Amino acid sequence: MAAVDLNTVRSVIEGRLATELASSPALPVVFHNMAYEPTPNSSWVQCLVSFGANEYLSHGLTSDSRNRVVGLLLISIFTPKGVGPGANYVIGKRIRDLYNRVIVSGVYFDAANGPAVLASPVPEGYFQTQVRVTFEFIEEL
Repeated sequence: MAAVDLNTVRSVIEGRLATELASSPALPVVFHNMAYEPTPNSSWVQCLVSFGANEYLSHGLTSDSRNRVVGLLLISIFTPKGVGPGANYVIGKRIRDLYNRVIVSGVYFDAANGPAVLASPVPEGYFQTQVRVTFEFIEEL
C-alpha cells in the first residue's frame, strides 16, 4: 500500500461537519485558507484540521509496515455577542455528537473536549467557544 492521502482524511473530517451544518438550521462553515467576512450578528463555524505526530506500529521499511498518524480537529463556534451562551452551546452539542468517540472511514475520533469559552474572540464582536477533538488513523505502507 501507499502512504495515506492526507487530503482524503481531511475531506472525511470536513465533509462530516459541512453536511451536518448544511441544515436545521444551516450555518456557514469556514475551512483552512478560505476568505470569509462574517455577517454582523450571525452565527458561523470555523474548522481547522492539523496533522501531528506519527508513531511506528511495525518496523518494515517502505512496505509491510504501519504507522499511527495523529491529528487535531479544532472547531471554533461564533455566535452574536450579548445574547448569552445558549445558542452557541446548542451548536457545540451538534458538533460534539458528530465526532465524540466514533470511527468514520478509518478515522478514529477521541472524546470531544469543549465547548470551551474563549475570553478574547477573534474576530471581535462574537461569543466564541472551541470544540477540540484528537483523531488518529493507521497508515499502511
